[in-house]
Amino acid sequence: MKPENVVLSENGSSVIIIDQTKLPNKTEYLTLKTPEDFYDAIRELKVRGAPAIGICAGMALFVIASGFSGHSEEKFLSELHNVSAFLNSSRPTAVNLKHALDRVENSAHALRGKGVEAMLDAMHKECIAIQDEDVAMCKAISEYGLTLVKDGDGILTHCNAGPLATSSYGTGLGTLLLGKERGYTFHAYTDETRPLLQGARLTAYELNKAGIDVTLICDNMASIVMKQGKINACFVGCDRVAANGDTANKIGTSGVAVLAKHYGIPFYVFCPSSTIDFRCRTGEDIEIEERDPEEISTKFFKEPMAPQGIKCYNPAFDVTDSSLISAIITEKGICRAPYEQSLRICMEG
Repeated sequence: MKPENVVLSENGSSVIIIDQTKLPNKTEYLTLKTPEDFYDAIRELKVRGAPAIGICAGMALFVIASGFSGHSEEKFLSELHNVSAFLNSSRPTAVNLKHALDRVENSAHALRGKGVEAMLDAMHKECIAIQDEDVAMCKAISEYGLTLVKDGDGILTHCNAGPLATSSYGTGLGTLLLGKERGYTFHAYTDETRPLLQGARLTAYELNKAGIDVTLICDNMASIVMKQGKINACFVGCDRVAANGDTANKIGTSGVAVLAKHYGIPFYVFCPSSTIDFRCRTGEDIEIEERDPEEISTKFFKEPMAPQGIKCYNPAFDVTDSSLISAIITEKGICRAPYEQSLRICMEG
């Protein structure tokens, strides 16, 4: 499955992305060149999904740094660091963003003394490597995921963790897509994922396009389909994993996990190992991004659906307690409780 949602141009002067805010009605491509272009694309969710954000940011750093080629090494590295910090401020919760920025920036520092052109060449190779690794990561996660399900299972999804959010099969959706290729029949129940409707606009679009049986439900319908026995497992992605296994993901994820626990349904989190952040001891240490109130009150409505001036609380993510998670699936293997141990083992290879 070839990457198509985030692509570095052939001459390395820009990054082309699919504008995810226009899906599913329009497939529109954007060409990004300036720091402001990239910041806006990430902040406004034109590119979204933790792995895709990291890939885009890594490429962005190379594209922008190419404009500093006439600088001395010291000035080049100083400007590079400033751009990296600026891009990182666009989405503070997703750890893959900083991880990719640090990798590309560090690749330049590793060639200090070799000249700016050598630094730029190293940065180019690094951002391409990040995307290539993501493709392999998605395939590996999807393979592990297939060991957790059987043909005919009903799967509840939340938000979007498919090819649009990565470079290939996806994380949370990868098992469904790989399974389809191998003859599995899954029945997906995709919640709309308020307030930005990533489930309705993106996941339903991707699964339907792949020929997978998918039924769209409202967020508050998860309980009834679980009670009716239609759900055999819940699949979600993840933006950050704390050292104890608490996970931050799209708002509403923790509610799905609580319901799954009540009904005795496995709740699986799919993510690259780069999402594990041992600097966060627990989920309490994860910074939660808050977004514009209009996403709740007006964004997808023809007319405002709330009183003018009403106070809104719009956190982009919530944290799912590790006690609610049946397993965390990475490209390095399946981690289970106690997560303090299994995540360390995973990261050690």
